[in-house]
Amino acid sequence: MHNHSTASDTIAAQVRRHRTRRGMTREQLAAECERLGATGLTYAAIVSIETGRRKPDGSRRREVSVDELLVLGLALAVPPLLLALPLGSEQQVPTVPGRDPRDPHTVWKWWTGEETPTLGGPIDGRYVPETHPIGEDGPKWSAAWAESAYLASLYPEFERRRQAVHKAYLRAEAADKRKADTKGRTGAWTDYTHRLEELAHHIDDMARAGLRIPPLRPDLIEDMKGLDMLLDPSIIEPKETE
Repeated sequence: MHNHSTASDTIAAQVRRHRTRRGMTREQLAAECERLGATGLTYAAIVSIETGRRKPDGSRRREVSVDELLVLGLALAVPPLLLALPLGSEQQVPTVPGRDPRDPHTVWKWWTGEETPTLGGPIDGRYVPETHPIGEDGPKWSAAWAESAYLASLYPEFERRRQAVHKAYLRAEAADKRKADTKGRTGAWTDYTHRLEELAHHIDDMARAGLRIPPLRPDLIEDMKGLDMLLDPSIIEPKETE
């Protein structure tokens, strides 16, 4: 039997929980939402959201939209996704109508593309990915998901590699300033070059996927150009500050 609660029910409970934890009244939360431009999130709306008033058919009178989820998260100083997927405080959250609830961390990884959703089953106690094709002649659902999730994974990986380059650069600069021995300085700058090359390869992967490259510090771009690391240096915009 499937759980008939919705994501809005989970969000409502978490809004109430975090509002109380922050020591905010509903009036104060409504005022903060208005400050953020969400004039529809009035005191009455927040009461309706938090109390989960139902229609005669059992559905909520007031659902929470994606726009409102973002506003409520910012107003409460809570990452919006945590309102929908409360890690550590709930054992299960709703997924989609007609499917079983699952643990928040699993659904979190669906939202971020880190894991392929397993909505089929359970079969022998295990949930499995969907295998049906998209449309009449389209790819398998799981293959289409993997393709899209790959694109989503490129941005966090870009940031990880950019941070690795930045840290390697700081270590190399520090080795120069403390007048480390030649071997130490050479090793530090070699590591920087290696990290920079990894970032350049990743930028090429993003360009091949048709994605916009986030801006980079001008000196990093110049180093990649000078070492001929990029297939097309013109795709990167310089950023003035780190």
